[in-house]
Amino acid sequence: MARYTDAVCRQCRREGQKLFLKGDRCYTDKCGVQRRQYAPGQHGQGRKKPSEYAMQLREKQKARRFYGVLESQFEKYFEMANKQKGVTGENLLRLLETRLDNVVYRLGYAMSRREARQMVGHGHFTVNGRKVNIPSYLVKAGDVIDMRSASKSKERFRNTLEGNAARPLPRWLEINRDSFEAKIVSLPDREDIDLPVEEHLIVELYSK
Repeated sequence: MARYTDAVCRQCRREGQKLFLKGDRCYTDKCGVQRRQYAPGQHGQGRKKPSEYAMQLREKQKARRFYGVLESQFEKYFEMANKQKGVTGENLLRLLETRLDNVVYRLGYAMSRREARQMVGHGHFTVNGRKVNIPSYLVKAGDVIDMRSASKSKERFRNTLEGNAARPLPRWLEINRDSFEAKIVSLPDREDIDLPVEEHLIVELYSK
């Protein structure tokens, strides 16, 4: 499957804000956004005021990069969101938020969504007792997410989980850090998603 392999700090600089794609590094002075507060490329420091289309495109790219999905995947999520009842933009963010790799990151098992995606792909987690190694797997309310027994014994996973204990846990998730067992209490509402994304601009982009 295709994936982005270039420097991820370029993505943060292009969006003009931290997307927290590199875990610990994003919280240090080595963060690319802090060191070079302008877009990458030859004309990065001389960009003009963006057009309406450019603003819509940037919101789409920002959301896509936050969750680490490719363009074709993002379009499929939008189609799914558009067919669901309710507000399309909120449906879109809810779908992205309930990806298994994002849930693993939100629970504190990983320092970044990129690391969480790798952990899921390596088969460290189960959903309702069944091993799932598909990062894009969409969880549902009531699902129980657990770490496989062989993985629980690895000290680095426990250290990461304990180190992230101070990270705010979304109210739609529950976790027992002693047993590594977590539960999807409910599907997230818009106020539960703390990402700085204006989803209505994404809907406007795809509605053209």
